[in-house]
Amino acid sequence: MKKVNEKDFAYRFGDNGPKYLSKGPNVDLGVVVLKPGQDFQNHYHTVCEEIFYILEGEIDFYINGDKVPAKPGDMIQCRPGDTHYLINQSQQSFKSVFIKSPHITERDSVNVENPIIK
Repeated sequence: MKKVNEKDFAYRFGDNGPKYLSKGPNVDLGVVVLKPGQDFQNHYHTVCEEIFYILEGEIDFYINGDKVPAKPGDMIQCRPGDTHYLINQSQQSFKSVFIKSPHITERDSVNVENPIIK
């Protein structure tokens, strides 16, 4: 059994970006925040899949280069090899839960060039 509180963890970039609440042994779980105008580098995972459940705000995902707008209540699933880029072009902060599985100890993310936004 494990119980944690989000307030006990820090975002990667100060007040935004990802924040892991649990890493392993089988699954990783966290939250990600992007403020208006912020983005998160296009990348893919070689082994794990990643699921996003949108809590607040709106965001544009680019999955394999295709724009996929998302709003609260939406779920986005990225399988291994699916590139995913997030950009907040709204006037509100975006917040999502993310789940990565399986948990692996080595780095699984590969950064790639951001998609061309039309």
